[in-house]
Amino acid sequence: MADTTPNLALPYILPSQAQKHVTHNEALLRLDQLVQLTIEAETTSPPAAPEEASRFAVATGATGAWAGRAGTIAIWQDGGWSFLAPRPGFLAWFRSTNRIMAYGGSSWVEPGLPDMLTPALLGIGATPDASNRLAVSSPSTLLNHAGAGHQLKINKAGAAETASLLFQSNWSGRAEMGLAGNDAFSVKVSADGATWRTGLSIDGQGRVTLPARPMARAHRAAGTSSPAAGASTGFSTLALEQGGVTLGAAQAGGGNALVVPATGLYALGLTVSATASSGHTVSLRRNGSSTLLGLSLPSAAPLTVSGTTLASLTQGDTLSLLHAGTAVLDEGAGRTELWLMLV
Repeated sequence: MADTTPNLALPYILPSQAQKHVTHNEALLRLDQLVQLTIEAETTSPPAAPEEASRFAVATGATGAWAGRAGTIAIWQDGGWSFLAPRPGFLAWFRSTNRIMAYGGSSWVEPGLPDMLTPALLGIGATPDASNRLAVSSPSTLLNHAGAGHQLKINKAGAAETASLLFQSNWSGRAEMGLAGNDAFSVKVSADGATWRTGLSIDGQGRVTLPARPMARAHRAAGTSSPAAGASTGFSTLALEQGGVTLGAAQAGGGNALVVPATGLYALGLTVSATASSGHTVSLRRNGSSTLLGLSLPSAAPLTVSGTTLASLTQGDTLSLLHAGTAVLDEGAGRTELWLMLV
């Protein structure tokens, strides 16, 4: 029978041994040194003023009283150093790094994780919660392929639920893309995190719509009008409107100016119908000053003329019609009307 235990090398009390308390106390001291092991640090040189029973991992290249003791545990006890050899599998709390380390047979290493983990919550540089069970705080996140490609899957329980990516600014939502409340892929934006507008929607057939794209058809009520030469007229009805197109200030010759909702490049089309004309010109004007498009009605009736143009418009610009000459205009949808669309 060996004189010491196989794992911690605790001395046995032998038969007929005198002063058994010495052996017993030595075993207790060895237990106190190794059980619930806390190591102050791994270093090459002894500290100048170690505390009683403090323990250190002796690193390669040890000097002074630790010379030749690399790989052992140095213990300051009763005014001197004693050394114990750790065994593979020993666990210790390293106070200097706040980490649990395992002795691998030649050095102290961080214990590896199992191949499969199923934690209820996981935080990487962040604190998870019941809703955000995975929380990551990092300058960037890499999802790399293992093979030919890589897919990121976001699943939802049903059509009315949400599967999306939400982009925030200072924890307030500004953009969202995905399946939000239905099965059409959409991109939504918000200026305040409360009111959301859909900028793009793609249905299951691949049809793309732009619900917030500014566009409109504007005309006056069905009937006829005879604007005086030099008169400025507008519109009374938006037969088609989306993206915030509105009618603004009243015009002296009737109707209201059309107000541009957003800055950008616009396609504009103007159609003018007349039941009678003695030579009439209609000009599409921006802010009552610059001409964007002009149409001439010769002395003939009835007749319809149309024209289109591209123009760079600014949010808040107004569009109205300026008349020259005399004519009886045929008002209403599909007769005398203006259309615009942000391109």
